[in-house]
Amino acid sequence: MTTTPTPMTEENYPMIRITNLHKSFTMGSQELTVLKGIDLEIPRGQMVAIVGASGAGKSTMLHIMGMLDRPTTGTVYFDNQDLFKMSEAQQAEFRNRRIGFVFQFHHLLPEFTALENACMPALIQRRPIEEIEQEATTLLQEVGLGQRLHHKPGELSGGEQQRVAVARALLQKPDLVLADEPTGNLDTHTGESLFGLLRDLNRTRKTTFVIVTHNDKLSAQSDRIIHMQDGMIV
Repeated sequence: MTTTPTPMTEENYPMIRITNLHKSFTMGSQELTVLKGIDLEIPRGQMVAIVGASGAGKSTMLHIMGMLDRPTTGTVYFDNQDLFKMSEAQQAEFRNRRIGFVFQFHHLLPEFTALENACMPALIQRRPIEEIEQEATTLLQEVGLGQRLHHKPGELSGGEQQRVAVARALLQKPDLVLADEPTGNLDTHTGESLFGLLRDLNRTRKTTFVIVTHNDKLSAQSDRIIHMQDGMIV
């Protein structure tokens, strides 16, 4: 008797599914291969740490997952949608609604307040300003900046600036947050505090986090650690 395969639904397929991912860059007359056949699945709601030496391909893979770069070959599925079959306009819309980004350097706009910086992703979609400000205020309070709403980046510590970046990444209620060395520019105590905040947000909001980090102590707090070496998962 033939068994009918179970159809893939949101409940039984991984949120992120990467298959046979390769990425190469041309440098002069030479080709540099950075990713060498990555296969990876990430379930919804996990906190995943990606670790490895510099040059292992961690950030390149993260950028491809966020559609900030394109693979040379291979596929990336997000909720069973092939990201690189979308048009550029569709990718931009998808990225703004469903993916948040936190980088090592916070990339805040210096002339705007913490509240205004946190509002930026939603302003791009022309949502009502009162609604955006209310959501951003709630988020900034949640990350411990309720008293710093109207301070500009130059008036905030490094850890506070990175918390604004976290609030900005979460404003659109993304399914996935990609963080590239989010504690790399912070002192040990501040970095541990920020990572603890990300862990709490992962648990309370059920948001999926994929975090590139060199910090073994922090990565140990994740649900899963992925080790990369020479463009491969080891």
